[in-house]
Amino acid sequence: MRRAARSLACSLARGLALGAGLAAALSTLPARAIDEQSFDQLERGRYLATTADCKGCHTRPGGKPFAGGVALATPFGTLVGSNITPDREAGIGAWSDEEFVAALHDGRGRAGTRLFPAMPYPAYTKMTRADALAIRAYLLTIEPVNEKVESNQLPIVLNWRFNLVFWNLLNFTSGRLEPDAAKSAEWNRGRYLVDALGHCGTCHTSKSWLGADKDSAYLQGGVLQGWLAPNITAANRRGVGRWSVEDIVEYLKTGSNAYAIAAGPMAEEIANGSSKMTDADVKAIAVYLKSTPAAADTAAALAPSDPQMVAGLAIYKDNCAPCHTDAGSGTPGLFSRLAGSHAIQSDDPTSLIRAVLSGRQGVATKDKPTGPAMPSFAWRLSDAQVAAVLTYVRNSFGNAAVAVTADQVGKLRARAD
Repeated sequence: MRRAARSLACSLARGLALGAGLAAALSTLPARAIDEQSFDQLERGRYLATTADCKGCHTRPGGKPFAGGVALATPFGTLVGSNITPDREAGIGAWSDEEFVAALHDGRGRAGTRLFPAMPYPAYTKMTRADALAIRAYLLTIEPVNEKVESNQLPIVLNWRFNLVFWNLLNFTSGRLEPDAAKSAEWNRGRYLVDALGHCGTCHTSKSWLGADKDSAYLQGGVLQGWLAPNITAANRRGVGRWSVEDIVEYLKTGSNAYAIAAGPMAEEIANGSSKMTDADVKAIAVYLKSTPAAADTAAALAPSDPQMVAGLAIYKDNCAPCHTDAGSGTPGLFSRLAGSHAIQSDDPTSLIRAVLSGRQGVATKDKPTGPAMPSFAWRLSDAQVAAVLTYVRNSFGNAAVAVTADQVGKLRARAD
């Protein structure tokens, strides 16, 4: 009885402490969030904001969450991620629900201000209103930060928001994503996560000269801020067709699988986004990606006798084989697999050149806490040598891709310097 009494007393004490902590937390929330939003909706909003990787554009390194300040380099100039904390002056605290939803669905901010499409409203327009409001409910609970951000830093003429009237007419159609009744609930969820909430096409679909997604190049890879986001369609050679559903799940949850190790912007997305998603949602993404149409692949490997291949083999033996092996098989989770890699065989070698010149830092996640790294070879290899070794890798181990040129390497080296 005494033990039971002590246990009951301890439980009551913990309950009182929890209640006091909850009350303290509630006292810091905006009254509107407490009165009108349920805890379930707040938690759902937090999950949706994480899945959409809102921090990626709205939290600068070392800055306060969602206070903005992230510089986004576009082909037209620099835009800066805005402050989306509930501060009423610098953030979105004074926005109405309708204004917030309009930003996501129509690219219109407070008082109808037109937003530049670096804010991916062409994808978010497909999001449900309920999800948009859940994200807003969550954002109202975070710490307000009174730091004003000037998002528009584009050069003259391009910085005129009136231009967006014509851009939207040509490139944007507002509307929610309707489920496909002929497909499973899992497939539809995966498409929603890829096309709407996760806005994968923002990076993985190449752009027109106006900066809009090319429908004909859906998820077939695109260059953004000096990195190539690779083809993630079901193409066998240049996409993830060789990956199983389980391979895709492992990559998105942990940052690596038998084929690849995430680095660069994808490492950030996995660390802040997909690694924190539910297993069911990540699997739904994988199921959908495996169903996407793959473009025809007619690439043929260069002959081993090609001068670049001969030079590249020698460079590979000296610099790469100790980690990636003579067969290009790598070590799962530690050194990337080169054989059969869709990233290695991509049409655009930008990320490969960048990796050799600048090195790579793999992502560390809860399930795989050791983030493997690759050193820089810029000090050791000339432009011609980098081009030769990459040409060799892209046309060996069963791979096939266009040769890399010294000129391509030189241009990226100059930017890095």
